[in-house]
Amino acid sequence: MRFFLISVCQVLLFSSLFALSANCEDKTHDPRRWEAEIKKFEAADRSGFPEPGGILFVGSSSIRLWDLPRYFPGENVINRGFGGSHTEDSLYYVDRIVLPYKPRIIVLYAGDNDIAAGKSPARVERDFVQFAQAVRKGLPEAHLVYVAIKPSIRRWSLATKMNEANGRIAKACLSREHLHFLDIYKPMLGEDGHPQANLFVKDGLHLNAQGYELWTRILKPLLSEIRGSRSQDVTR
Repeated sequence: MRFFLISVCQVLLFSSLFALSANCEDKTHDPRRWEAEIKKFEAADRSGFPEPGGILFVGSSSIRLWDLPRYFPGENVINRGFGGSHTEDSLYYVDRIVLPYKPRIIVLYAGDNDIAAGKSPARVERDFVQFAQAVRKGLPEAHLVYVAIKPSIRRWSLATKMNEANGRIAKACLSREHLHFLDIYKPMLGEDGHPQANLFVKDGLHLNAQGYELWTRILKPLLSEIRGSRSQDVTR
């Protein structure tokens, strides 16, 4: 009986600690901190609203710093990246910085900061799935491309967790025709299995021009493939 009571107490203790850590994770991050950034996007929209049917890029600083007109000349591209954001932030503001533009393709880069802040791969997957569901509900014809969490020099110690998150999301994308997983992780590794230093700026986290050239080169064929599939749907 004494052993049974101890076991029960241990289970209750671990359950309490798990619930406490989950609550802390939820409470330490507040998407509303980005309100000023979102209002800047909305102010820009009032000056000139983007044409519908374009390619919307949303997510964290790897999106914000992507010079889209340079790498996608002649394309209707919209940049709604806000540096330091988590996946749940893009979800929180989906009604304001995603759905109004009626894009035909959405490119999301998020999860990097999530893992660095201590969120689990399962949490990143959950937030991505909820974002995908919100997009599907609001834009049923749109395609969503998830850019894999990149391997970086600065966050290399988190590579295992980032890889797990990538694997979870890649699996989630397989079961849905409108979801696509873009693997930029492996191409960014060198022969030694570590991130290639020549793809990053000095901080070892953000991409330089060579890094963005790599991402663009990998993404463009997928964009063409999506357009092709959409054209076939229209002609059927």
